[in-house]
Amino acid sequence: MLHIFTYHDHFYLYDTGSGSLHECDEKTARHLKGEPVEMTDEELADILRLEKEGLLNKEEVKAYPMKSREMKALCLHVSHDCNLRCKYCFADEGAYHSAREMMSFETAKAAIDFLLKESGTRKVLEVDFFGGEPLMNLDVVKKTVYYAKEEAAKLGKRFLFTTTTNGLLLDDDTIKFFNEEMENVVLSLDGRPEVHDAVRKTVSGKGSYAAVIEKIKKFVRARGDKHYYVRGTFTAKNLDFSKDVLFLADQGFDSLSMEPVVTDIPELQIKEEHLATIEKEYERLCDEYLAREERGEGFNFFHFNIDLEGGPCLSKRVSACGAGNEYFSVVPNGDIYPCHQFAGDKKWLMGNVFEGKLNEEIRELFASSCLFTRKKCGDCFAKFICSGGCNANNYHYCGDVNTPYEMTCAMMKKRIECAMHIVAARKSREN
Repeated sequence: MLHIFTYHDHFYLYDTGSGSLHECDEKTARHLKGEPVEMTDEELADILRLEKEGLLNKEEVKAYPMKSREMKALCLHVSHDCNLRCKYCFADEGAYHSAREMMSFETAKAAIDFLLKESGTRKVLEVDFFGGEPLMNLDVVKKTVYYAKEEAAKLGKRFLFTTTTNGLLLDDDTIKFFNEEMENVVLSLDGRPEVHDAVRKTVSGKGSYAAVIEKIKKFVRARGDKHYYVRGTFTAKNLDFSKDVLFLADQGFDSLSMEPVVTDIPELQIKEEHLATIEKEYERLCDEYLAREERGEGFNFFHFNIDLEGGPCLSKRVSACGAGNEYFSVVPNGDIYPCHQFAGDKKWLMGNVFEGKLNEEIRELFASSCLFTRKKCGDCFAKFICSGGCNANNYHYCGDVNTPYEMTCAMMKKRIECAMHIVAARKSREN
């Protein structure tokens, strides 16, 4: 499959079969689209050469998905409570439509034991401490980390830990602990103060920007070269979100993500009528991203990272998300769900860590799900990059994990085109 697109005055060809990206002139782009354009013998020979080299119109190889029954990761909901009341929160402001409660260390231990038992030959395992706000239960986080490391060492395994936090409870001791034990830390900050404060409010109803900004800055300064992301969310209220990304970069944060909101709140929900504006906004961000990079002021924006020459093998890319099969979410009482976005929905309850077994019918649904079971992905140029989208979004918006949510697809495609333009611009700069 050949995807032909333009970015400003640049014309690109992306071949899904070979994964190769080419920049061309307008005439070649129109010719390959099937438009009546007069081509010279030399121009036609260039196209034929690329085809012979397997870089254009290459037949797609149908690789088998790489699915494993060896568990690799858990998301531990150590807190089903939060010290913020973010308006768009998919988790019901931390409570997940249930009681506000904390995970006990006994439950966390049982979850770690379950993961170790079911991990098979895997040597590297992952745990994400999640909420709500996990720092409200920091003691259990610490005890769980130390217990997991000790038990893993006995089996010749090791853990990589991640925490997602709003930053409100960050202090010197927590920063030290994170920098010693966390492979990655995700910090929630939506951008400009007025944007952040409009939706991310404290329990008392006040905006939280002033309460968290200096704490997050202090953490990032102390983080050094270790992984972190400052993660924002944009809604229908700030469709000019490129300004928020750049604002965060100006605060000294060089590893950023800005995600479209997932909500059914009418005034915040991203709708089809917003897509044209959002696409233009990604272009504005892309242009400034490259300009800052050229000035030596570059930063890392998660959605503009793309590796067309390396990255995961094709079998892994067609496997889609590992939620519900290799990766699971555990809530405070020990109940197991496919991932954090399914938590609390009893239809997707898969078991309990104290029982030590999983609902095989639900697991088989996720184990069998892959790019090829997402029928709408068949003729999409982005399929080997996006792998069919988020299972939870697909289910919540389309009623089926194998039916991609088209709004997310549209934004993903535009981000990928921007990322491809960045790849081409960097190569052009090197040459």
